[in-house]
Amino acid sequence: MVIKTATFVKSSGKWQDCPEPNIPEYAFIGRSNVGKSSLINAMMNHKDLAKTSQTPGKTQLINHFLVNESWYLTDLPGYGYAKVSKSIRKDFEKLITNYILNRKNLVNLFVLVDSRHKPQTIDMEFIQWCGESGVPFSIVFTKVDKLKPNAAIKNVEDYKAELHKTWEDLPEIYVTSAEKKEGCDEILDFIQKTNEFLANNNVSFDE
Repeated sequence: MVIKTATFVKSSGKWQDCPEPNIPEYAFIGRSNVGKSSLINAMMNHKDLAKTSQTPGKTQLINHFLVNESWYLTDLPGYGYAKVSKSIRKDFEKLITNYILNRKNLVNLFVLVDSRHKPQTIDMEFIQWCGESGVPFSIVFTKVDKLKPNAAIKNVEDYKAELHKTWEDLPEIYVTSAEKKEGCDEILDFIQKTNEFLANNNVSFDE
């Protein structure tokens, strides 16, 4: 997929305020500081489309971007903030779950996982929740450039082994580096093929 245009549409404090759900939508989510904004910018060939920050929890709203005038890329607040109050964390969790469960044009959720770490409980729990809730999702490992190749491969395989304890079939898995733009084309190819499938089968999100 060639990215011709990628423009910010709006930020929403609740799912009901999101843009009209009339075109395919692909959302990105992950633990705080997982490299989500950097990956989105790398995919879109745009240095500062999604705002990056050294402060975990910077994304606190649902941010919509219109790509190629035909689909939405959605930047969701992260989960598992360490430096916010419990009440704020609960508000974030409510915002995220309401969006994921109610957004009818959400085609796929990309769950970002930091490849530098062993399987984290919070990631495993979120992935399990997606499965139990019937949410279509893929797993995206980030920051592989921060590791030696063998270490990155081992960590990904460790995750797969952990997931196989409760999952018979695993979702699509992507291994990425925002810095080197690794894995970006694969994700965009998936989105393009999915959009083509939806168009060929006359799938409409309009009520």
